[in-house]
Order: sequence, then C-alpha cells, then structure tokens
Amino acid sequence: MPATGQERVTRSGERRVTLVDVARVAGVDKAVVSRVVNDDPTLVIRPETRERVKAALEQLGYRPNLAARSLRTSHARSIGLVIPDFSNPVYAEIIAGAEAEAMRRNYVLMAGSSSSVGGSATRYLDLLGEGRVDGLILAGGLVSDDDQTKLEQLGLPWIMLNNRTRKGHRYVVLDDAKAAALAVDHLVALGHTQIAHVAGPSGADTASRRRRGYQQRLKGAGITVPDWYVASGDYTPEGGRKAVDTLLAGGEPPTAIFVTNLASAIGVLDGLRAAGLSVPDDVSVVAVHDLPLAAHLAPPLTTVSMPLQRLGARGVELLLSTDAQSTVEEIASDDIELVVRASTAPPRR
Repeated sequence: MPATGQERVTRSGERRVTLVDVARVAGVDKAVVSRVVNDDPTLVIRPETRERVKAALEQLGYRPNLAARSLRTSHARSIGLVIPDFSNPVYAEIIAGAEAEAMRRNYVLMAGSSSSVGGSATRYLDLLGEGRVDGLILAGGLVSDDDQTKLEQLGLPWIMLNNRTRKGHRYVVLDDAKAAALAVDHLVALGHTQIAHVAGPSGADTASRRRRGYQQRLKGAGITVPDWYVASGDYTPEGGRKAVDTLLAGGEPPTAIFVTNLASAIGVLDGLRAAGLSVPDDVSVVAVHDLPLAAHLAPPLTTVSMPLQRLGARGVELLLSTDAQSTVEEIASDDIELVVRASTAPPRR
C-alpha cells in the first residue's frame, strides 16, 4: 500500500519516492517528469516517452507533494519556522520580524520549537512536509545531516536562519565576526588585555563564528591569553553561570569577559556576584544581542546590537522570492552596533 502523507517517508521508514527516482527509471530529465505530473500542455515529447514516465510513476508509487510545488501556485499561504527554544528571548525578536514580513505578503507564520520534540527538527519536517506549509525556515540550533536529507527528500522550499552547516547551501546569517570584533575592540580600547570568552555550544554555528571572531581580534591586537580563558556553555543563564564558574576556577580571573549571548550573560553576572567580584570594577562584561532587558540588569549591560527582526524578515523574503533549489549564501553586516552601558570600564588592576 502506498505511503500516506504524499511523497514522504513511509511508516516503515522507507524513503519516499522523488522526481529524481522516477526520472532515473524512465531515463529522462527530472524536469520532464515534473511536467508530466503537472500535465503541462506545452510539453512536447514522444508518446512512448510519456508512457514510459507514467509507467515509472506507477511502478515506484510516486505521489506528488503539494508543498513541493512553486510558492506562487500554493494555496496553503503559510510558512513554518522552527526555532530551538521559545525561552530564549533572541528568537522572539526573530519571530516578530518573520511574522511581520509574512503578514505583509499575505502569509501566516507557524512557529514551533525543536526542544519540544527532543531537540530535533525531524518531527516538524514530517508534519510540515505534508502540505501544511509552503516553505520552511530553520532558525539557529543544531540541524543534523539527517534533517537536511529529509528536507531534500520533501522537496519543500527551505532556508536556514543564522545557521550554516557542512551540507547547507541556503542560509542567511548575521556577521558574528563583526559583532565579536566590536566587543573585543571596545574592551581593548578600555585597556583590557586579560579578556576571556564565554562561548556557546561547541556544535553551534553562531558560537563557532563568534569564538573565531574573538580569537582573531585578540591576535590582531597582539594579545595572547591562556586556553582556559575560553569556556563553553549553552545559550541559557544556567549555561553562562557554569561557564564563568569554570573560568574563575582556572586561575587568576580575567579583567573582562566577552559573552556570546545575552541569556548566558545573565548567568555570568550571577556567577561573578557569587564569587565576590564586582562588575565592572573587577570584571567588565559585554555580550552579543541588545534586548530591552539588557538595560535593566544590574549593572546595565554593554551589548552588541544585532538586527534580529530584520534577519527574520529577510529569511521570509528570500524563502518566497528564490527558487527552492538555488543557492543562497548571505551574511548580513548592516546595523550591528556597540551599545555601551555600565558593565564595562577600564581595568582596575
């Protein structure tokens, strides 16, 4: 019995049949198969070729996926957005920008969190690939090779937001190297040379880009720091607290810390207070992302502002305006700015 759910993976785990599979069996180009499936009246081929394609469709049990068709002809008028975690305020900004742009184009945005389904986007890919959405945005988080294979199999238009992977060829990311440079340059200009880094998860693309930016800027300034000046955590206050505890246990504490994420910075401030260190008298702190709560921390936090809402809007724009198979590799560098507050000052020692 053919798989339900239109051209998707079967209940038994068997890979669903694609246009490429049919084209290979019929000995024709994938575009010919697509035009036969869609009854294209302008297609001119031999009758025997058309019959061969139809026989291959029947033999392989191919079922068309409505979501794989052009966005211009789809009737769902909805876009899926999968984020890692709703508790991270950064993603609220991205969702706001994506939703505004989707509404402007008369689309509805449906958002889901991969953390609610065990940290993988696979479950959402199964559901959304059944024609529920016209395209899919994957914002941040870890996207496995299996997830990307699933995307290719579904034929669903997709794009990654602020995330790049080894196999990925459709993404829009922020210029994290520039953000790190602004943070480090600010600390160096204040006179700091003992600058540590609370990094993000080791497998996260954003974390690796910010870490490289930090290291490159220190090298450019002629500053050498010990390896233990870099401690990884996750993008949560708890992760930031654990990371700064690791830093403080390593030896002489740094005079400044560049934190990869605002949520992590909350934990860093807590950890420094618990250790009896004053910010910024003993340790200056600067973090990536300038959300409203940054101005209300104790002390108000120096940050690097990133255009998160614009990133969300740009993801929707590119999803709806580019061919699903085309390469999109965009780095957004505009409107990344340092916002100086009371958490940074010249080193006292």
